Amino acid sequence: MPEKEQKITQDLFDHLVELAALELGSKESEYIRTELNKQLDAIEELAAIDIPIGTEPASHGVPYTEKMSQDLRPDTWNACDDNDAILSQAPKHKGRYIIVPDIPHITLE
Repeated sequence: MPEKEQKITQDLFDHLVELAALELGSKESEYIRTELNKQLDAIEELAAIDIPIGTEPASHGVPYTEKMSQDLRPDTWNACDDNDAILSQAPKHKGRYIIVPDIPHITLE
């Protein structure tokens, strides 16, 4: 993209990178800046679409009416007859509880 068409100039991008305390190489920096400018162009194209007043918002591209939708299945609860069979499949358990491994995580400061 030519520099004059880009909404996010190199100076603005450098300022944003500094504010976000990011460390980017020159290739990463140029790639991200180019992609951000492409996203802004796409947003401008969408904003330019003329939508008539009174158009209802759509949550999906295909309107699903009651006639074409299947009936929801009823929620049913079925107790298990053999709890011990389920517990025997767990790698670890203590009493009637299944023990799951800890999920490794890092606490952010």
